[in-house]
Amino acid sequence: MFLGFYLPLAGLLGLLPGTCSALEPTAQDESEFKSWLLQNNKKYSLQEYYHRLPIFVENKRKIERHNAGNSSFQMGLNRFSDLSFAEFKKRYLWQEPQNCSATKGNFLEAFGAAPDFVDWRKKGNYVTPVKNQGPCGSCWTFSTTGCLESAVAIATGQLLLLSEQQLVDCAQAFNNHGCSGGLPSQAFEYIKYNKGIMSETTYPYTAQNGSCHFQPDKVVAAVKEVVNITIYDELSMEQAVATHNPISFAFEVTDDFVSYKSGVYTNPKCHTTPDKVNHAVLAVGYAQENGEPYWIVKNSWGPEWGIDGYFYIERGKNMCGLASCASFPVPQV
Repeated sequence: MFLGFYLPLAGLLGLLPGTCSALEPTAQDESEFKSWLLQNNKKYSLQEYYHRLPIFVENKRKIERHNAGNSSFQMGLNRFSDLSFAEFKKRYLWQEPQNCSATKGNFLEAFGAAPDFVDWRKKGNYVTPVKNQGPCGSCWTFSTTGCLESAVAIATGQLLLLSEQQLVDCAQAFNNHGCSGGLPSQAFEYIKYNKGIMSETTYPYTAQNGSCHFQPDKVVAAVKEVVNITIYDELSMEQAVATHNPISFAFEVTDDFVSYKSGVYTNPKCHTTPDKVNHAVLAVGYAQENGEPYWIVKNSWGPEWGIDGYFYIERGKNMCGLASCASFPVPQV
C-alpha cells in the first residue's frame, strides 16, 4: 500500500525501528518532497518513503547552497533527487573501468582556424531527439548511436534512429560490457567489423542486458572508418566538430553534475585522466558565454534533465577528462 506520504513525519519516525534523520526535515521540506513525488509520478512504501526523504532533503539543500554562491552553472531538482550519488553511480554510470585514451589518434587536422561557433542542431536536421538510457550504464551506446546518426544524416540527408540495444547485447567482443559500461570508439569498431547496425524500431531498447538478436538483413547504417582524436587534444576536437560532425567523448560525472540545470558546468575537483571517466556523451557544437568557451553536449538522461536534455561544459581545459578519448565514425554510404 503506497500511502506513506500522507502520514506526518514525526509520527512514523517513532514507529520505524532504526529510523533517524540527522537532517531533521522540516514541514516545508516534506511538503516539497510530496510535490516532487507527484511531479515525478513516484510512489513509495512507508519505509522507502522515509528512507528517501532525508536523501531528497540533503540534495535539495546542497542545490540551494550551490545556487546561493557565485558559480558559472546552476543546479536544480530533477528525477534523480531522491538518490544518493552512490546509488546514482550504480544505476546510471559505468561499473567497469575503461581504457579510454588514444595516445596518438588518427584525426588529421584541417588547415586554418575553426569557427568561433558551431551548433549542428541549427545547421539542419542532423541531430536526433534526446533519448533516455534509464537505469542502465549504457550511455556509451547512446553516445555511439547519436554520433553515427548525425554522421549519416550529414552525409546522406537521412536522419535515422539507431539501436542502442544491439550494442548492449552484441558488442562484448570489443571490450564493451552492456549496462556496466563501454566506449563509443570500441562500439564504432564493433559496427565496422559487424558490417552494420539495426534501427531502434527493429531492435528496441530495454535498458537491460540481453542476448544478441542481430539480423544482418535489417542493417540500416554502417561504419567505414573509426577516427580517434589524440588524448588531451581539445583543439582537434573543435576542428572535428567544425569540419565533420558531432563527436563522442567521455568524462567523469561527479555528484554536483547530476543536479545540473543550466549554465556552463565546471568543477575544479574532478579528475582529468582517462582512467576516471565514467560517462559518454555527444558534443554537437561549441560556443562561448561572457568570454567563457564551452561545449554544447547532448546527454542521454531524457529531455527533462538539464537544458532540454543538453548541458554546457567548460571548453579548453580538459574539464573532467573530456579530452581523454574523443572519437567519431566515418559512415559507409
